[in-house]
Amino acid sequence: MITRGQLINDRYEIIRSIGEGGMANVYLAQDTILDRKVAVKILRGDLAEDEKFVRRFQREAISASSLNDPNIVEVYDVGEDNGKYFIVMEYVQGLTLKQLIKKRGSLTLPEVVDIMLQLTSAVAHAHESYIIHRDIKPQNVIILEDGRVKIMDFGIAVALNAGEFTQTNSVMGTVYYIPPEQANGGAATVKSDIYSLGILMYELVTGHVPFRGDNPVEVAIKHMNEPIPSICEYDPEMPQSIENIILRAAAKNPKNRYDSAWEMHDDLKTALDKERFNEPKVVYKYPEKGFDDDSKGNKQGRVSRSATKEENKSDKRMNKALIIVASIVGVLIAALIFVFILWPKISEKPYIDIPDVKGMTVKQAESTLEDKGLEVAGKRKKEASDDVEKGKVIGTDPEIGESIKEGSEVSLVISTGSDKITIEDYTGEKYDDVKEELEKAGINVERDYKSVANTENYEEGVIVGQNVEAGTKLGKDDTIILTVPSIYVSYPNFTDGTYTEADVKKFCDDNGLTLNVTYVEDSSKSNGAVTYQNMQAGSKVSKGANLRIKVVKNPETPATPQVDTDTETTDTGDIQ
Repeated sequence: MITRGQLINDRYEIIRSIGEGGMANVYLAQDTILDRKVAVKILRGDLAEDEKFVRRFQREAISASSLNDPNIVEVYDVGEDNGKYFIVMEYVQGLTLKQLIKKRGSLTLPEVVDIMLQLTSAVAHAHESYIIHRDIKPQNVIILEDGRVKIMDFGIAVALNAGEFTQTNSVMGTVYYIPPEQANGGAATVKSDIYSLGILMYELVTGHVPFRGDNPVEVAIKHMNEPIPSICEYDPEMPQSIENIILRAAAKNPKNRYDSAWEMHDDLKTALDKERFNEPKVVYKYPEKGFDDDSKGNKQGRVSRSATKEENKSDKRMNKALIIVASIVGVLIAALIFVFILWPKISEKPYIDIPDVKGMTVKQAESTLEDKGLEVAGKRKKEASDDVEKGKVIGTDPEIGESIKEGSEVSLVISTGSDKITIEDYTGEKYDDVKEELEKAGINVERDYKSVANTENYEEGVIVGQNVEAGTKLGKDDTIILTVPSIYVSYPNFTDGTYTEADVKKFCDDNGLTLNVTYVEDSSKSNGAVTYQNMQAGSKVSKGANLRIKVVKNPETPATPQVDTDTETTDTGDIQ
């Protein structure tokens, strides 16, 4: 287990955990040499035992470290420390796009275009270096306070593909953005990244993914068979140019997609030009169903084939190295067999099984071991124990029951008592504060959300429930789930004739919403009447969402000049 203050590779001092995933855990650390904060991603223990997986993981990370782009999280270092395989990356503070979408719902179109321009530029630069991301999703994109975006895990996904679908949480996050060819078992190409960009853009515009299901297989089948839902039907005010970009990027047939990320980037530049708002809807040149997936043979597939060829060469070199290492290990094993098995038999010195001294006092344990012909070490080890009283013996080193030579030294392991803490009722406390406190004690903290209306007087980030009762004791590696509110706002019917623009603005100000007003002429309605809202009455959105309305603003009728008919005045000038 990684703990606060632990040094990785004698250089990176762990500060705290900042993320957990199916494949690796991420920690904030201090680079003690360059004196800067870094993010350290450490491969999960069971995956670290798969040598082929580790080689691919390291090779792709080293490849990604060659990328130098302002919109890609930089990789600083790759290595191994006592069986822990790690990647050291640039530490970026901000929200992931997934967190931003959950917080705000759909983004404004200028925001969407700005984010997508940055993403397509970064992806295009990576493709020029023959690196495919393979796992583009909002969880892998961080947005900074100044509006810049950074893509994480570039190229590393190739190593994760083999084990990923055994991780339910991981695949449910990935399958929402998976290209049809990958869902169908085909190879990933640069056009696969373009598809994922199209799905991501759809979510930024609408606030939700186009395909959903109860399990990964159901969602993947929809990616392969169902057409992407029309966002112009979802929002009639949506420019056709925006939908066309999504349709081209997220076409099921790779031939119908953009040929490159640069092409998509150039299309985005003019997406909000007024002359494009009512352009014709995209018509695909090639069939979207029943087509042959030639992703393994087209030009884009060269990246995948090149990577595979390099991998095979690397594996062959590794096999040669393994033969040499195996020979050396064989000699060492033979030597060890002689030292630890043959030599004791030759010397005919008896072996003794270490007796069970667990639960004894120190004096009782010492007496029992000495009676067996063993020496008791002067130094004692201390460990926490939930079932052995403080001050009594937990066990020995070597372990109880192990056979050792007569006269060998045995260390006693003494109980320091339980290191568990008593869980309190955390309701009403800040989630971040409680999480930090519990993690210091080695307890895993997970967050759950409870959907609540803004009228229920809940505060964001304040705990409203927990799955472990107060008074329960938890220790290292135990888990507690803390529930916080996910506050939503329910829209009324602003077009029922009772709301004015001022009423709607007050509603938005009171509930943390952003209001966009479009003024229209309508002689049948009075000025100030609300005639349209982009989300129907009863819709639930999170704070920070955008509300668009239309308000009647008719031109004023010119006043008719008044003529005074009672008095006539004749200007005669200077008549002599």
